[in-house]
Amino acid sequence: MPVSEAKFNKAVEIVQGLPKNGPIQPSQDDQLYFYKHYKQATVGNVNTTRPGMLDFGVMGHYPGPSPGDAWKSVEGLSKEEAQAKYVEKLLEVLNAVGDEEAKKHIAAIEATE
Repeated sequence: MPVSEAKFNKAVEIVQGLPKNGPIQPSQDDQLYFYKHYKQATVGNVNTTRPGMLDFGVMGHYPGPSPGDAWKSVEGLSKEEAQAKYVEKLLEVLNAVGDEEAKKHIAAIEATE
């Protein structure tokens, strides 16, 4: 499903604006998924020797693969594919929560051209 730049930006805005103690709590795996697809969509292929060792964003300590390794795992994915996967994952997370706030975010994404 191709998505517009505006729809991707709306999804990023929603993810970055989720309150730490709010009802929508993406898992650490989901956060890593958002991270690697965001980096691939906005930067492209890994452009440093070992990216993300300290670039955890909202993830804090994560015992799984490093963010840099996760980003490397999507190397070769086009900007458009990475944007689409990011939006699809957010919609999946929001649909799983299904509360009013999640529905509001879903509507905002769907209303964005």
